[in-house]
Amino acid sequence: MSTIRWTEADVVRTARWHSGSAAPPPREVVVADDRMSAATAHRLARRGTALLWRGDYHNARQLLRAMSRRLGHPPSPRPGDDPARAFHLHREARGRRARVLGMLLVLLEDGPAAGGPREDGPGEDRPGRGGHVLNLRRAPDVRQACAEAYGQPRGPVAVALTELLGVLGAHQWRVRGVEVPALGARIHPHYGVFSPVRGEYVDLVARAPLPPGPVPAATAFDLGTGTGVLAAVLAGRGFGRVVATDAGPRALACARDNVHRLGLAGRVTVTGPALYPGGRARLVVCNPPWLPARPVSELERGVYDADAAMLRGFLDGLTGHLEPGGEGWLILSDLAEHLGLRTRAELLARIAGAGLCVLGRIDTKPRHPRSADAADPLHAARAAETTSLWRLAPA
Repeated sequence: MSTIRWTEADVVRTARWHSGSAAPPPREVVVADDRMSAATAHRLARRGTALLWRGDYHNARQLLRAMSRRLGHPPSPRPGDDPARAFHLHREARGRRARVLGMLLVLLEDGPAAGGPREDGPGEDRPGRGGHVLNLRRAPDVRQACAEAYGQPRGPVAVALTELLGVLGAHQWRVRGVEVPALGARIHPHYGVFSPVRGEYVDLVARAPLPPGPVPAATAFDLGTGTGVLAAVLAGRGFGRVVATDAGPRALACARDNVHRLGLAGRVTVTGPALYPGGRARLVVCNPPWLPARPVSELERGVYDADAAMLRGFLDGLTGHLEPGGEGWLILSDLAEHLGLRTRAELLARIAGAGLCVLGRIDTKPRHPRSADAADPLHAARAAETTSLWRLAPA
């Protein structure tokens, strides 16, 4: 268990350290409050000194914004720059920026349960009761959001304010849900599970022609289900049995929650951590992370696929899990090609090397705001991006 240590009112204190991006605990921690200037905070954070905030919550957010302005933004690639090198430099710059901003910490402590004072007996101390309390002036109640992200409290824990803001944002997504027109319903993403905000890939699965044969008696697999959105779409298209898999415990819990909310528990089974379940299916759908790069946080696992491991696993296992006449649907963006991380020839060679042929392909253009944001350093690649559903079968 990692801990941080600091001195406050001449007393040495410690707390557990948690980082969703697996950042190491800071070696030096000082107490900061409303008197600290942005210049001082920026200078300390850049040298690796963490600031444990003890002032007003809204002032902490203002300080974070001021530090962000001082850091500026990662430079955009110049004409003629190698796309892959520009992408990796962009990621490195974002990582450095995140490390500096991540030096502003808050402490989640034990405290009275909601609705009144604690009910523990005299002298008793139960760290799990009423924990995840943010004891700052004008602070919101973060207990429910933190319980969803971190589980039951086990005493004081220090986290970056940037991470806590992400936890609060994820809680709002979970409460409100994301409208999915292809379902006519909302999907509720959990913390650490990629949200289906890019609806174009969902629409591809909703409108692609199904393999021949009676659908109600057929089985479909959804590999790497995440929130369970594609499994729900497949059930909506009439498959009598859908098996959804994922390697992540958060994704499994999220998919099961959504399957239950949508009333599909009798038709959709969520299982893991293996990529493929046992048996064969008429249709196998896989929407792997689109960029072959190493993720540095749990949420990034929905975007980055180190060494294209999931893509290779899907392709190499497909022929052994398809029924005769069945198909595999690969949903993949060509953003990696525009960024110089993979070529179309490499993708086609990988498909052929797995003993597969391409029956057809359906393309769509992205509709998300970043594709039209000229200020985005990766705008050229995003503007050229196409998302495709590749229909695959044994050669």
